[in-house]
Amino acid sequence: MRNLEEGPAPDPVDARLGARLAELRAAQGWSLGDLAERSGVSRSTLSRAERAEISPTASLLNRLCNVYGRTMSQLLSEVEAEPVPLVRAAEQRVWEDRASGFVRRSVSPPHAGLRGELVEGRLAAGADLAYDRPPVPGLEQHIWVLEGALDVTAQDVGHRLDTGDCLRLRVWGPTRFRCAGPGEARYLLAVVLP
Repeated sequence: MRNLEEGPAPDPVDARLGARLAELRAAQGWSLGDLAERSGVSRSTLSRAERAEISPTASLLNRLCNVYGRTMSQLLSEVEAEPVPLVRAAEQRVWEDRASGFVRRSVSPPHAGLRGELVEGRLAAGADLAYDRPPVPGLEQHIWVLEGALDVTAQDVGHRLDTGDCLRLRVWGPTRFRCAGPGEARYLLAVVLP
């Protein structure tokens, strides 16, 4: 039983994710300082994420995925049970970055032996999500807007995507996803490892 002074128990997914992040760092033989240097994330933030004191943001997970050579779906799948070939809608994993207004649903179950996956993204009106690097350089992405409008910037080129539009690109550097509104943007992201 937790002492009331300790605060609420961490979210179970955040706790499993924190433990997995600590395992990955230990497997490399890195200190928090080593990982901070490689990722550009402060030691204190890394430590708090590993102890599940904070819920990691999409940007933080993206930086760590880059260091560990994984996509975000692969990392998130590592904290779940063994993937199955069929995932019912009600069982698809949903992860939310409350700070940025981003909700991510893993539509297809990621599997280490496969290179492609489908992810549903939702950005609230006014949300602005920036990644300073791809989780895997040369990652292929297909972004299909299902509802609303989405502004995507990659390699300093901006693209305005309206409902039904699809953008295909390879990601080598920073990317930005922005929903100017007035409503949310909902899109399907097909990710293919190089």
